[in-house]
Amino acid sequence: MLTVLLVFHLIVVITLVGIILIQRSEGGALGALGGSSGGLGLISSRSAGNFLTKTTAILATLFMLNCIALTIMNKNANKTETKSAVDVAAEVVVPMKSEAVSTPVETENKEVVEEEAKAMPPLPKAE
Repeated sequence: MLTVLLVFHLIVVITLVGIILIQRSEGGALGALGGSSGGLGLISSRSAGNFLTKTTAILATLFMLNCIALTIMNKNANKTETKSAVDVAAEVVVPMKSEAVSTPVETENKEVVEEEAKAMPPLPKAE
């Protein structure tokens, strides 16, 4: 149903933009097609004004109602728990490498720990 409303929304939007551009305006948009050229256009100026004004009002109403319907349907479709990127990042714990000297941990296998300690490069001395 959401897809049907989206397709209908796109059709309404494209039609609304086209109707608005065809209307006669002071700025000279695409009004030349609708009778602004002295009656030589596709439709007369009186009927064009009434028809285009009514069509614009109807399409604008459909646009607003469809926006409300899409909002309601999308709200109902997303009932699952969603988390923001900040919440997800706060849950992820990234271990940071520390260059500070840590105290040795008592383990059963001291030889392995001593070998690993010898293999590590020496820490820079503080000045």
